[in-house]
Amino acid sequence: MNAKDLSIRLQKAAEFVPQDARLADIGSDHAYLPVALMLQNKISYSIAGEVVVGPYESAKRQAAKNGLENKIDVRLADGLEAVELNDQISAITICGMGGVLIRDILQRGKEKARLSGKERLILQPNVGERQLRQWLVAEGYTITEEAIIEENQKVYELIVADKDLVQPDYTAKELFFGPVLLKEKAPVFIKKWQHKLSKMEKILTSLHQSDQDVTEKIREVILEIEWIKEVLEDAGK
Repeated sequence: MNAKDLSIRLQKAAEFVPQDARLADIGSDHAYLPVALMLQNKISYSIAGEVVVGPYESAKRQAAKNGLENKIDVRLADGLEAVELNDQISAITICGMGGVLIRDILQRGKEKARLSGKERLILQPNVGERQLRQWLVAEGYTITEEAIIEENQKVYELIVADKDLVQPDYTAKELFFGPVLLKEKAPVFIKKWQHKLSKMEKILTSLHQSDQDVTEKIREVILEIEWIKEVLEDAGK
């Protein structure tokens, strides 16, 4: 198994893992990512964390099949409870979950002293990207890299955050779109927000027809529609 055997989104996550990292892969999905990284000598050690017994057993089998039982430590635990500070983890990957769930995993990890703050965070939320960015910024992280890819007709974003840099002053608009993605405006990014614009315009129509007081929500949706139109117009120049 190597990086080419991974899904496109996991291949992209793999690119952001530093050379010789001590990796914690949380919600490890058969330990595919740590196994591929270990086989190409990119990481020196990995924890593969799973909260459910079935995936935990699958991850153990995958590590054993590749002769990596001594280098990939598969642990049955909830989120970052799989990690101890003396593991000296330098990178954490959390892929394929909602952004709010990833945020909550990180928050609980912080509260339970499982995060040193020195780890590079490589995060791939399926939804809820803004809420995740807001947490990262509030906790003093800098969003150093972002990527957007399409796989099986779904669009995925990756967010990479580090804490050892001077933190920029992000705007609400940057946290909505992603500060790096907003600068790059890749074709997949444009496609995503064209689709999102159509959905939000329908939401706005429904809100205007509501018999409840949704004034604040209408104001919020109108602002976001304006942002999207500005970005799409700018990208078309």
